[in-house]
Amino acid sequence: MQRRRFLASALATSALAVTGKSGAQPTAGKPREYYELRKYYMQSGPQTKLTESYLSGALIPALNRLGMSPIGAFNLSIGPETPTLYVLIPSTSVEALVTADLSLAKDQQFMQAAEPFWAATAKEPPYIRIESTLLIAFEGWPKITPPASTAQHAKRIFQLRSYESPTNQDHVRKVEMFHSGEFEIFQKSGFAQVFYGDALIGPRLPHLTYMLSFGDLTEMDAKWEVFRNDPNWKKLSADPKYAFEPIVSNITNLILTPTGFSQI
Repeated sequence: MQRRRFLASALATSALAVTGKSGAQPTAGKPREYYELRKYYMQSGPQTKLTESYLSGALIPALNRLGMSPIGAFNLSIGPETPTLYVLIPSTSVEALVTADLSLAKDQQFMQAAEPFWAATAKEPPYIRIESTLLIAFEGWPKITPPASTAQHAKRIFQLRSYESPTNQDHVRKVEMFHSGEFEIFQKSGFAQVFYGDALIGPRLPHLTYMLSFGDLTEMDAKWEVFRNDPNWKKLSADPKYAFEPIVSNITNLILTPTGFSQI
């Protein structure tokens, strides 16, 4: 019960930050999704194979049966602490998302498929540690949007960016920037925008996280160059409302490669 109250309070605070203070316009008729961004920290070798088999054969099919889709599964290609597997789990219900493990324990099909992973010994664990962040989708981007290359099974990479802010007020201003024209500038610059999330629970708060997709690193660099030189971006980023002090104190920038079983 205390956990539910805490979640409700966190969600209410986030909603106030994005709508009550930022002036962002709601997306009518489109309720926001919730995301768990899960990281499996591992060592090279048998661990990675066991965890990948668990995700592809047990966890993702079971989450789909719970109505959670599409599930993203990515290998960290450029960034610290490789190998790390990133799993992006969406849900229309925060309660369903945070109680998913309890639901999975009652799924006999899942338990049978997950047995090698769950039965791993302390001497041969399937991972080093798991870390999770709970996010709520931005009002202006309420649902995951897989890039067209996903359906085409084409080559693609994903850029996962997290912006930390020095204060809650600065965090609210940065979220507002996206709703005040940044989405449109990304679109004009040719970016495939996958999701935007405001972190509710997790490390290094306050922060937001978003994901973009490209064919390769060359395309990524070219589109960022277009973005940086867009006159609307220069105007927005110079607006005294956002430029009077640094509203982003740290940026984490990772490059992810989808696994063969990723649904994004």
